[in-house]
Amino acid sequence: MKSILVIGLGRFGRHMSQKLIEEGNEVFAIERDEEIADSSIDIVSNIQIGDARNEMFIKSIGVRNFDICVIAIGDNFQTTLEITVLLKDLGANFIIARASRDVHKKLLLRNGADYVVYAERDIAEKLAVKFGAKNIFDYIELNEEYGIYEIAVPNSWRGKSIIEKSIRNKYNISILATKKNGKLHPMIDPNHVFSSDESLMVMGRHSDIKQLTK
Repeated sequence: MKSILVIGLGRFGRHMSQKLIEEGNEVFAIERDEEIADSSIDIVSNIQIGDARNEMFIKSIGVRNFDICVIAIGDNFQTTLEITVLLKDLGANFIIARASRDVHKKLLLRNGADYVVYAERDIAEKLAVKFGAKNIFDYIELNEEYGIYEIAVPNSWRGKSIIEKSIRNKYNISILATKKNGKLHPMIDPNHVFSSDESLMVMGRHSDIKQLTK
């Protein structure tokens, strides 16, 4: 269990808090709008009303006691930057900040953020890949070069085994698991024979996987 401070209970902050709590973590939230705080009490029981830009207020919270501090404010970059700098100065262990532009990400990382998330852009890109690309059912980006994809079994693979198709050498991808009837089957045997009623969880370069799924 981790102790996590979430600053801002807009849609992003509420959803993240709810998921963190579901995963067994302890969440303490800060929200300056009393109405928003009241409407979030069914999700987060520990909410302090106050302005996270106020140094005396943040000092009273004791940010060093949290494993992670999440700045979930997304509509005001100046506020996010101010809070990031303040948290860093007060010894926060790990800071996650939210940004909407690349230049904001660079500034946040230079001024104390350990990780920056593009909430809307990340979701939009994932949906674009999932629904806009042929034979791709789901997608997780690992970095700019690599990702994990759930793909349909290529027609030429059906009835053939992993060894027969020499998957890694020929296609530069690794098969992590197969999925059939909603059930995941990891640790695939090299003699596994591909069928049309399963999908594959594969890891590789974006370019290699897109070439495979054309």
